[in-house]
Amino acid sequence: MSQVQLNQSDFEPLQVDHSDAEKIAGESTSYWKDGWRRFRKNKLAIFGVFIIIILGILSFIGGPISGQNYYQNDLMNANQSPSAEHWFGTDNLGRDVFARTWYGAKISLFIGLMAAFIDLVIGVIWGAIAGFFGGKVDEYMMRIADILYGVPYLLVVILLMVILPQGLWTLIIAMTITGWINMARIVRGQVMQLRSEEYVMASRSLGASNTRLMFKHLVPNTLGPILVTLTLTIPNAIFTEAFLSYLGLGVPAPLASWGTMSSDALPALQYYPFQLFFPAFFICLTMLAFNVIGDGMRDALDPKVRK
Repeated sequence: MSQVQLNQSDFEPLQVDHSDAEKIAGESTSYWKDGWRRFRKNKLAIFGVFIIIILGILSFIGGPISGQNYYQNDLMNANQSPSAEHWFGTDNLGRDVFARTWYGAKISLFIGLMAAFIDLVIGVIWGAIAGFFGGKVDEYMMRIADILYGVPYLLVVILLMVILPQGLWTLIIAMTITGWINMARIVRGQVMQLRSEEYVMASRSLGASNTRLMFKHLVPNTLGPILVTLTLTIPNAIFTEAFLSYLGLGVPAPLASWGTMSSDALPALQYYPFQLFFPAFFICLTMLAFNVIGDGMRDALDPKVRK
């Protein structure tokens, strides 16, 4: 086989612009931007967000759309089946179930969001302090949390209902007395892992205070687990309110929630099942939506599954 002779004229130097040597070919992606991109790909989680938005809108406009009053009794129209006038029918006192369903949505969502917010504030502060200082501070704070966690939840609610007047805020306080402990434990574990990182030691060497270290550097880096826990706390609070209302410890009349509607509809279940179907259906739908959102956020923000 003959060899091809190559000359210097056969080669041409490649023109390279050295100013592009440090140029980044791909787009710079932050942690939250990448998490949002991954979250959008989860169709079930996006469906959950859509459901929550629709329920939130209907909780404000559902009653006016029906043109009915959610608390006014009308015994002449009691226990009517769904019709063009009463879209979800009426209850045993003649009140429009459609209007009460969406008013109950407002109450149930408010209880869930407010209870989750209080759990967030107390849990983050408690867990951050315990995890940051460690030692005796951590020991005492977490033992207090363990003692509260060991108190029967229903006993606390009943005692509060006896001591305090029955109402919406009494119910929220009863739900949040021990509800923050799970959030505190998660934040504590995350802070204990992060407090020995180099950026924390560098900030400390520059004179940063303990408060700044906790809430400027450590807590923001635990937002992923915090948000996931928060989205799973909301449906738990809504279900707890429904359970307490079923036991007669819920919001007082004439206020209505999905839990009180379910409790009121139970005696007539055999003859008027639609009175129980609608509030129970929206309880299940809301819990499903928040749970799939929480699962989607966990998959999007968990570093262990990031590619």
